[in-house]
Amino acid sequence: MIRVALAKGRLLDPAIACFHKAGIVVDPDPGRRLLIPSNDPTIEFLVVKPADVAVYVESGAADLGVTGTDVLRETEADVLEPLELGFGACRLVVASPATAPWPDLPGGKTARVATKYPRLAWRHFAETGRPVEIIAVDGSVEVAPLLGLAHWIVDLVDTGNTLRANGLSERETILQVGAVLVANRASQKLKLEAHLALMERLERAVQGEVRGRG
Repeated sequence: MIRVALAKGRLLDPAIACFHKAGIVVDPDPGRRLLIPSNDPTIEFLVVKPADVAVYVESGAADLGVTGTDVLRETEADVLEPLELGFGACRLVVASPATAPWPDLPGGKTARVATKYPRLAWRHFAETGRPVEIIAVDGSVEVAPLLGLAHWIVDLVDTGNTLRANGLSERETILQVGAVLVANRASQKLKLEAHLALMERLERAVQGEVRGRG
């Protein structure tokens, strides 16, 4: 049996669609079951919070998972990344109020940065030689500058509409993000044939989608 952890939220529907293109149909009505069967009796699914996908896979509670590279880089999870899945493209950026000074604050103040990605944010500003105070938040970070909680934010951006609606402008890109298949190291060794078979099906689905766009 291969167990696949899927992330709730923006990656869930595209991930289910990707598996469907590979001929693996997730039970659309699992009821109250936490382990969700598919039309393939050797593959089951588990839907968890995005930040938990890497945890489940690294620990071996799941053999494979679908998550974003933002989560992987933030958690530094010890997992394999055998396949890019071709969806979920966005970027992790620094943003600040459009009318505010950038990149320096008046009076040499240390900028406060609100983010769900404290490790990535800290590393970025350390590498660019700018001291900042990181404020870790779990909810919507776009409101932080409006409420005076932070001067800048670090967050995922797709179209940028939410930033603009809140008077924010993109200033720097930290990371290009996309959905990837991740694998537990021990599981891939112990269940190599099953892993390879599933990855081959997914790779054909991804390549077919890319050809379709072309």
